[in-house]
Amino acid sequence: MHLTRRTFAAASLATMPLTLAACSGQSNLDTGTGEGSDLPIVNCYNGAGAGFTKNFNPHSPTVLSMVQGLIYEPLFYYNPLAAIDVDPVPQLGESFEWNEDGTVLTVTVRSGATWTDGTAFTANDVAFTFNAIRDNATLNPAGAAPGAEATDDTTVVLTYPAPAFVEGPNALGRTWIIPEHLWTDVEDLATYTNEEPIGTGPFSLGDFTPESYLLSANTSYWEEGKPAIGGVRVQSLSGNQSATDKWLAGEIDYTSTSMPNLDEHVASNPDLSYTNSPTSQCALFAASNPELGCEGPQTDPAVRRALYLGMDREQLSALAFYGLGTDISPAFGLPERDVDFIDPSIDVAPWNADVEGARAALEDAGYAEGSDGVYAKDGVRVSMTISCPTGWSDFVTALDTLAEQYKAVGIELIPQQVSVNEWNDAKSTGKFQLVIDSLGQGPAPDPYYLYHTFFSTETTVPVGENGNPYQNSARFSDPEVDAALAAAAGTDDPEVKKQQYAIIQQIIVENMPYIPVLIGSSLTEYNNSRVTGWPTQEDLYCYPMSWSAPDNAQVLKTVVPV
Repeated sequence: MHLTRRTFAAASLATMPLTLAACSGQSNLDTGTGEGSDLPIVNCYNGAGAGFTKNFNPHSPTVLSMVQGLIYEPLFYYNPLAAIDVDPVPQLGESFEWNEDGTVLTVTVRSGATWTDGTAFTANDVAFTFNAIRDNATLNPAGAAPGAEATDDTTVVLTYPAPAFVEGPNALGRTWIIPEHLWTDVEDLATYTNEEPIGTGPFSLGDFTPESYLLSANTSYWEEGKPAIGGVRVQSLSGNQSATDKWLAGEIDYTSTSMPNLDEHVASNPDLSYTNSPTSQCALFAASNPELGCEGPQTDPAVRRALYLGMDREQLSALAFYGLGTDISPAFGLPERDVDFIDPSIDVAPWNADVEGARAALEDAGYAEGSDGVYAKDGVRVSMTISCPTGWSDFVTALDTLAEQYKAVGIELIPQQVSVNEWNDAKSTGKFQLVIDSLGQGPAPDPYYLYHTFFSTETTVPVGENGNPYQNSARFSDPEVDAALAAAAGTDDPEVKKQQYAIIQQIIVENMPYIPVLIGSSLTEYNNSRVTGWPTQEDLYCYPMSWSAPDNAQVLKTVVPV
């Protein structure tokens, strides 16, 4: 998606559509936001299994779920499922306009909003937030973040060092505005844990334990009539099976969890529903770059090619993803949404294993099969560990299935289940061989954001240093890719973008630091017994995943008590 130079403005915030249905049955929803309140509390599970540690800093890579968007808001909301020409929804911003060359972005911000301590929100808070990010080396490693100036209480001007049209959705839709009067003395914006959060969002912190925390409705929220529920309780559970059991029992109301037999459950219980919005591209993340300290057989592109060819995606979809997996492109553009931006010479990944092709890839690179059936080169066997979080049943099954599939190829794969914290720490430091994860989409429907997040030199660090676990964990770095990304960032011409994306795609398909598996289902499950207005397959008014920020804030601002 490119931002045009025209002004975007909205006279009023669009009202999200609701699906109000008469529902029967009982729910085990918590109720109450505090003394005297009887509004329902939505129970939510977002994958946490090891307990919670207080961190309500929206700019921290380890911030707790549902802080971004629910407590601290962006300026606008971009729906990544919407058509490319759909305008974003105003939040703390009301309108914006680019200058001709894409170096200056002028934003009109909302008047009348307040922080939950009663202090008025102004453009000074927006300018302070952007300047604090610009001045923090961890959050602005490449020095490309804009400077900001509040020219009055409702106007802020962002100035970039180079043309930055593609940075618009990040600035407008993924920058969490913080209060200047409370954060001005914070020494390190990236590490501050902010245990007593004060935001402008629809919810504020209630109670907190390592097992769960409550976000209570903000009764002074700027958007009249919202939120209509009493709050959200985020829970820590042992894994997908526990989440499934609690959802079926009415004890979880909103979760994005891989569950079997969903259609059967929904058919037998009118209180239950789900949506499927597949955009996450499942892949094997390889610590691929020996120049940045990566070690292991997976640093050889030939091994990664063999892993790509040797997997049977049809079997993986059936056994691990409930038959809902779909074709994935090794160019990592979505085959349908991004069809006009994918080099036509690049086909989707093979649906069935090419065992002979995988073996040939190894043998052509000098590997020989050993007496144990595993290929080796220079005395090093093609044996690698691969990890996923404990209890994530789809990934656990996928790794067990792959381990069996790769025996036919002459590759030994050793699955490991670890805590979510260990999994993220491995990605952060680069101290792993393979992990299974998904490459998520960016703030707008444009492949640029995925390419920049996962393939840019500026989004990775050497092994041993702490990088962002949700960015370039593979440690991929290529100057031609960096140059193409810079060229794409400096234009709002779709044809120029296509040319630059083709350069990127050819390089990443050849190197394959992320080995594409399939586009998995993106399932979100709901309980409608006392709260309704959830997204439906016919009305995906936002990306509905419960863990996705700030999309989950749009969901929880929209739902209403039955």
